[in-house]
Amino acid sequence: MRLTLAFILSIIIAVGLVAFGFTFFQSTAERNKLISELEIRTDKIAGEVLKNDVLYSGQINQNDIEHITDSISKRYNLLGMAIYYNNDSILCNKYTRNLISSSVNYISQAITADTSLGNFFTIAGGDIYQYIRPVNGTDISSKAYVFYADAGYIDKVISNIWFRNFVRWFIQAFLVSLVTLLIIRWGIFSQINRIVAWVKALRTGSTSQINLKPHFKYLDPLHKEIETIAKAMHEAKATAEEEARLRTSAEAIWTPERLKVEVEKLLQKKKMIVVSNREPYIHIHEGKDIKCIVPASGMITAMEPILKACSGLWIASGTGDADKETVNKNGKVEVPPEEPKYTLKRLWLTREEEDHFYYGFSNEGMWPLCHIAHTRPTFRNEDWLYYQKVNKDFAKAVLDETKDEEQPFILIQDFHFALLPELIKKEKPRAKIAIFWHIPWPNPESFGICPWQREILQGMLGADLIGFHTQYHCNHFLETVNYVLESRVLWENFSVKMGGRTTFVKPFPISIAFTLKDYDNNSPKINPSQLLNKYGITSQFMGIGIDRIDYTKGLIEKFLAIERFLEKNPEYVGKFTFVQIGAPSRTQLKSYSDMVSAVENEANRINLRFKSKNWKAILLIKRHHSHEEIAPFYSSANFCMVSSLHDGMNLVAKEFVASRNQNDGALILSRFAGAFQELQGAIIINPYDIEKSADAIKQALEMSAEEQNNRMKQMRLVIVQHNIYSWAATLLRTMAGIN
Repeated sequence: MRLTLAFILSIIIAVGLVAFGFTFFQSTAERNKLISELEIRTDKIAGEVLKNDVLYSGQINQNDIEHITDSISKRYNLLGMAIYYNNDSILCNKYTRNLISSSVNYISQAITADTSLGNFFTIAGGDIYQYIRPVNGTDISSKAYVFYADAGYIDKVISNIWFRNFVRWFIQAFLVSLVTLLIIRWGIFSQINRIVAWVKALRTGSTSQINLKPHFKYLDPLHKEIETIAKAMHEAKATAEEEARLRTSAEAIWTPERLKVEVEKLLQKKKMIVVSNREPYIHIHEGKDIKCIVPASGMITAMEPILKACSGLWIASGTGDADKETVNKNGKVEVPPEEPKYTLKRLWLTREEEDHFYYGFSNEGMWPLCHIAHTRPTFRNEDWLYYQKVNKDFAKAVLDETKDEEQPFILIQDFHFALLPELIKKEKPRAKIAIFWHIPWPNPESFGICPWQREILQGMLGADLIGFHTQYHCNHFLETVNYVLESRVLWENFSVKMGGRTTFVKPFPISIAFTLKDYDNNSPKINPSQLLNKYGITSQFMGIGIDRIDYTKGLIEKFLAIERFLEKNPEYVGKFTFVQIGAPSRTQLKSYSDMVSAVENEANRINLRFKSKNWKAILLIKRHHSHEEIAPFYSSANFCMVSSLHDGMNLVAKEFVASRNQNDGALILSRFAGAFQELQGAIIINPYDIEKSADAIKQALEMSAEEQNNRMKQMRLVIVQHNIYSWAATLLRTMAGIN
């Protein structure tokens, strides 16, 4: 209340000062105007009066002057007039006789200067204006005519101006104060009170108001900052509780805080650099504004905690249309935007480099080569030349950033940079280099398709450590090296010795950010019908699939299994809908654009076959979704189906399991996905076996609550014990332990 009163009082004073200044200016201008008009009018009257011959005749006497002045005063609305000859000879009427004594000195000045003179004086409480006109003639001596006019009306006009403006000021101040009070109460204090209540709810552990937004845009920056602080408070509280629980139960669960301590101990102030093709933050234009988005990527989820822990450097290709506008002269920007923890350095690919390095060699060559999914890899010499060039450009960037570092830690990501380890190692032999291969590694016979298999293997073996998701992929890599290169493969410790250098090949099953506080989260579950109603679908049961539209994901096989399930179980027609969220990817390539068309056509065919009012067998949502948009589908579906034909890990399976805080639902998982080896509580399928996959759908829908609970608990415990922080710590420990 005090703040409101002080604010309103300040407004009243401010309005008052403005009103006073305006009124002072107006009254001064009006007074000058009225005085000027009075002077001009009196001068004009004097001129007309002095044309009268009687006044110049010299025969005028006191009786005549009284008669004449009364007549002139009435005609021109004057108080009176007088004719001055000398101090002893003044003709005037009765009224002006009282005034003439105040005029004598001014009359003498006017006659002496031979100029007209006007001035104001006050007598008996009245304001008088006198106008003195000296007259010099040849036949008469010098004399002066004095005209008196009432000037009291000027003060009355000015007083009225001040009064009217005071009333206006009072009304304005009242209205402004009233409006201000309403704005303060409704527009500011109510919003602040909502935010305070929201922060309090978060502080006490309730996240139900997480999406609260202020009504006014001008409060957005305040809301954003408070939101960040509130989330930090909530996370800090949860972390403290989690750490206390860990100490009590002596569990070895990894958290971001524990990882930070571990990274600091392992690095010992050495520089950490991550290299990848995909950047963790993309800046894009959105209207007139620039928006920062985080692309969906398991690799980003894995790498960011490490860099946040050590304030490291991430080198990646800049792909956003506003990326160049947000970096400094060295191509760097601090991220995350709301609370910078590390540096992102962007390199720019030309159109030709993107076409040949990324779309050509990486995605038409290496991707299908490593994914044995019935798509023929294409290798072109021009693509290979650009692949070499981009690898050299990134190597130069890494070397420039580590020129003052003897033994930096360098983590290289994925198949885009197979040549990078050797390029860096040649120039900086003491650097600790690891490359993590996020996709499968094929058997030696399949990899032998690549014309440059020796160069790729030699490039990768420049690293001290090569990581894959599974031991199966490690074995394939070692077999390929043994088959292609003159080297010594040590199977007892899974390493390769070549050219006086040893490279270790180890499995590091990647995971997600999932800790005990996430495990214990009991947020309410959404009914599937609520989500489907938005799409005009009425259905009792819902399955979910989240995939990029890629020929390795088995989307067609998945749809065929759904069709077969409905054939075998017609009682589910009209009651079961499968939602496939498919993000289009690499559509510039014909194989991918053809895949998008094939998936759409297959979904339309099946829906047409089982056509029913207000129902679809398959709801295909073909666009990119944020994690927040996907979360309700994860938590409400009866099951999630991952039907990869060949996959490195597939984090969708782990994300679905992590979202099931009620320990319900079922996971149908392809045995060709790396996650199969960890998530043994899933219903394991061969996606090529349509009949068995259809049966798995029925099993998932009809599984008892007790069995769902047992399977989901077991899988969720696996993920919490082997989360992304555990993955990062194991990888870094292995790197640091290599001499």
